[in-house]
Amino acid sequence: VQLQASGGGLVQAGGSLRLSCVASGSSFRINVMRWSRQRPGNQREEVASIISSGMATYADSVKGRFTISRDNAKDVMYLQMNSLKPEDTAVYYCNARGAHHMGGVFDVWGQGTLVTVFS
Repeated sequence: VQLQASGGGLVQAGGSLRLSCVASGSSFRINVMRWSRQRPGNQREEVASIISSGMATYADSVKGRFTISRDNAKDVMYLQMNSLKPEDTAVYYCNARGAHHMGGVFDVWGQGTLVTVFS
């Protein structure tokens, strides 16, 4: 399974961006998908996660501003980011955990997409 993240860019504070993460491969089932970010000089931190039922969790720093969603049929995950702040500047990574239909599990990361918020 491979993940391709996209949608990052340069945005003014208060603006919005939508990140996408597409999973590709064959014969797999994704159980959990999540977005993490790594801000300059900081360790990677989880931003939001979503399970196959659609239940989502968020870091306190993004609650009320970010919305995670997924399209199970298309194996795509999104992160709608509103009211962006300069402190949201980071490389955003997507992650997927699941299982192959023929056996075995996976835990994979996408390549990251840079979000830069300027004031």
